[in-house]
Amino acid sequence: MMDDLVRVSGSLRRRLMISLISGAAILSVLLFFVVRHYAAQIAQDSQDSILRASVSSILDAAVIRDGQVEVDFPYASFSMLDTDRDDRVFYGIYQDRRLLSGYADLPLPAGRIADEAQFSTALVDGTVVRQASATRMLIGASERTRIAVTVAQTQDALAGTLQDISRTVALFCALFFGLVTALSVVAASATIDPLSRLATSVARRGPQDLRPFEKQVPSELVPLVSSLNRLMGRLDQSLTRSEDFIAEAAHRVRTPLATVRTYAESTLQRVSRQENRDALRAMVRAIDESSRAATQLLDHAMITFRADHLERKDLDLGALVEDLVMRLSPIAEMKDVDLVFETQGPVAVSGDEILIQNAIRNLIDNALKYAPHETVVTIRVEHAPRPAVSIIDQGPGFPTQDMDGLTVRFARGDNAGGIIGSGLGLTIAKDVAVAHDGALTLSNTEKGGACVTLSF
Repeated sequence: MMDDLVRVSGSLRRRLMISLISGAAILSVLLFFVVRHYAAQIAQDSQDSILRASVSSILDAAVIRDGQVEVDFPYASFSMLDTDRDDRVFYGIYQDRRLLSGYADLPLPAGRIADEAQFSTALVDGTVVRQASATRMLIGASERTRIAVTVAQTQDALAGTLQDISRTVALFCALFFGLVTALSVVAASATIDPLSRLATSVARRGPQDLRPFEKQVPSELVPLVSSLNRLMGRLDQSLTRSEDFIAEAAHRVRTPLATVRTYAESTLQRVSRQENRDALRAMVRAIDESSRAATQLLDHAMITFRADHLERKDLDLGALVEDLVMRLSPIAEMKDVDLVFETQGPVAVSGDEILIQNAIRNLIDNALKYAPHETVVTIRVEHAPRPAVSIIDQGPGFPTQDMDGLTVRFARGDNAGGIIGSGLGLTIAKDVAVAHDGALTLSNTEKGGACVTLSF
C-alpha cells in the first residue's frame, strides 16, 4: 500500500549516466573535429613548406645573361615534391607578369606578389591545386627586371593523409567515448551507492530500531540523514510513550479487577440465595475474562514491539519448555488435567527467550482451557526435521471450517462456548513464530483432540 503512494519520476542513476555519456559523446565529436582540423593544418603547412622551398630553389637559379633571363632548374626543386600518390606538379616563370616558361593554365595570383612566398588554391585542368608564388628582382650589368615563380601541386597525397588521420582520430575518439562511458557507469554507481546503502539500511530496520544513523555520508546527504534522525527521535518518543501507556493501562486495569474479584469471591461465600450466587459467579467470570484480555493485550503489544529486533541467544528448547510445564502444573492440577512432557534430548534453537516462553505459555494455557477434566495434555519437543514444540490435548479439537481464521486477532471458534478467552493466544504464538522465521500449524488428532505445532 505504501509503495502505491510513491510516485516515481525516473532513476537518478540513469539520469546521471545519460548526462555523463551525452557529455562524453559531445566531447568526442568536438575532439574529432579539433584534432582532425589541427592535423590537416599541420599537413597543409608541411606541403606549403615544400612548395616554398621549391619556389625558392627556382628563384635562386634565375640569372640575367646578355639581357636574357635564364633559369637552370635544380633537380631538387621538383624531386622534393614527389609523393606516394604521384601528385601532379605545375610551374610557371613570369617576367613582368609575362610567361617565360611553364604551364599557361597555371594562373598567376592577382595583385602584387611579395618577395616572400604566398599561398593560394587554384584550379588547373579541372583539378584543385595548392600553389606557392614569390618574386625576386634580378639585376644584370645594365638592366634590372622582376621575375615571378609559381609552383603548384595536386593534393591527392594530402587527401589520403587526411583520410588516414581521420580514421585514426575516429578510432581514438571511439575508444575515448567507450572509456568515458565505462567510467560514467562506475561514477554513477559510486555516486548513487551511498544513497542506496542508506535506503538499504533504512529498509533493514524494524519499526522499533529507531537509533540515529551515525555512518559517514556525503555532504549532499547530510540534510536527508539529519531529517531522518529527527524523525526517528520523534517516533522513538512516541513509541516509548505508547509502550508506557499500554503497560500502565494494563496494570491499572488488572489491579482493580483483582481487588473486585477478591471481594466477589468473598461475598460469594456469604450469600445463600441462589440467584445472588449465580450473579456473583457471572461477575467473577466477567472479571476473569477482562483480566485475561488485559494480560493478553499487553503480551501482544510486547511481542509486536520486540518482534523486529529480537534479543536472540542460544537456547535449549527442551529445558525451556520443561520449566514452563513445571510452573503450569499447579494450574493443570486444579483443573484435573495432567501435563505430560516429552523430549528427545537437548534441542538447540536461537531466539528471543521471552517471546518463545510467552508463545508456548499461551498455547499450553489454551490447551488447558479446552481439555476436559481427568485428561492429558501432551507437550512434545522435537528436533527434526526442525526444532518444534507440539501441544496436544484431548478436547473437542479445532472446528474444521474455522481453522484457517483462528490465528486472526480476537477470532474464536464456534466451539468456544462458555470458555473464557480473548482470541489472542494463537495470534501471539503465530507472531512469535513469524518473528523467528518459523510457522504455527493447527491440526486435529485422529481422536478429535487439537494439536498445535510451533516450529522454528
